[in-house]
This record gives sequence, structure tokens and C-alpha cells, in this order.
Amino acid sequence: MKYIGSILILLFTLVPATFAQSSNSKAATSSDNLKSCINGFLTCNRSLLTRAQAKQLADMNSEQNLSLCLNGYSDCDRSKLTPDQSKEVAQLDRRRNLLACETTPDMCDKSLLTPDQAQTIEKILKDQNRVNCETGLGSCDLSMLTRDEQTEVANLNRQRNLLLCETGDSLCDKSQLNPQQLQQVTQAQKTRNFLECETNDVFCDRSLLTPAQSTQVAQAKAERNELACQAGQPSCDRSALSSAEAPQENSKPSS
Repeated sequence: MKYIGSILILLFTLVPATFAQSSNSKAATSSDNLKSCINGFLTCNRSLLTRAQAKQLADMNSEQNLSLCLNGYSDCDRSKLTPDQSKEVAQLDRRRNLLACETTPDMCDKSLLTPDQAQTIEKILKDQNRVNCETGLGSCDLSMLTRDEQTEVANLNRQRNLLLCETGDSLCDKSQLNPQQLQQVTQAQKTRNFLECETNDVFCDRSLLTPAQSTQVAQAKAERNELACQAGQPSCDRSALSSAEAPQENSKPSS
């Protein structure tokens, strides 16, 4: 706000020149020059400024530079800061850096951290790494884990792999399964295959069906075909209809 106020004060000094007579070329030149100085143009000639204008312009530039420094912009000229301003900017730099270390550790300067802050950041990094290892997501560094944490992560990895195998996921590693788990996975695969065959899924493997399952699958197929024929669908196979079903299929209600 102080920066904006400085601009307004400088602009108000232009009002007399605006309403001056056009013949007063000196006033016009002074007015144009002040505008150039306010806008930072190279055409600014500071020797044409009054003492008050020069001071106001210097204060305005100082405040503008301080704002750039406080916001961490690269245009900041730290050499123009006062000792108090430099201290204030340094404090904000450290706060921004601490936030960066807490959220994006790879983009922060750890040398700017206090011992307590460095210890806090180290704990955050270890916790994040442990979560990554436990969930199997992100980058996991097992060397950062304690022995108990490594044991827990190994157990979780085995549980995730068992689930992948039971659901038929391509990432399943059967070499990690013990005999009991391998039996569970085999049974789950057979159950899944039976459902796929019953629903006429393309992944059905009839060689894995038991005799009783094969009978159920054949019955489900016959029922689907009967419904298809009753609905007049192209998939209907009339030759597969039983003798009891065929007359019912062929008899249509009179209109």
C-alpha cells in the first residue's frame, strides 16, 4: 500500500503540468521525464527531478525491490536492502525453504535448516519412505527402515502378492507362495474359471472343470440358448433345443 501511495503522490505532481499552457515546454519535458522515471524507462533523466520527486522515487524503488525480495523473486537486488530489510528477507527465505523441505525435499536447501528442523525433516522423510514401502507405491529405500519395519514390509509384500495371485493378476509371483497359499490360489483360479465358463466368458478353460461343473456349465449354456430362441435372437441354436423345448419355441401366439 505504501508503494501504491508513493506512485499516487508522484502522479499528483503531474497535474499542474497537465493543465499548464502548451507553450511551457520546460514543464512538459519535466512531466514526461517524471513519467519515464516512474515507469523505469531508460529515457528517465534523474537530474531533471526535483529533490522531493527524487526522494519519493527512491523510496518507491526501494519498496518495490523489498517486495520482490520478500516474495523470493529473482529480480530482487539484495545489495539495495537495509540491514533490517535483509534480516526480514532472510527469515522469509528460511521459512520458504523449511516448507519446501517438508513437502518437496529434493527441491530444498538443507544447509539452511536449524538442527531441530533438520531432525524434523529427517523424520518426515523416514515416515514417507516407510509408507511407500508398506503400500508398494512410490520410491522405497529398505535401508532406511528398522529391522522390525523391514519385517513388516516383507509381510505386507507377501500379502499383496497373495491377493494378486488369488485375483489372477498378471503381477502375481507364485514363487513367493508357500504350499498352503499355492493351494489357495489354485482353488481360487478354479472357482474363477468355473464362473467364467458358466457365463460363457472367453477366458473359460473347460479342462479345469470337474465333471459336476461341466454338467452345470452345459445346463447354463442350454438355458441361455433357450432364452435366445424364445427372444428370436440370431445366436439361437435350434438344433441344441431339447424335444420338449422345440415345440414351445415353434408355437407362437396367434395375433
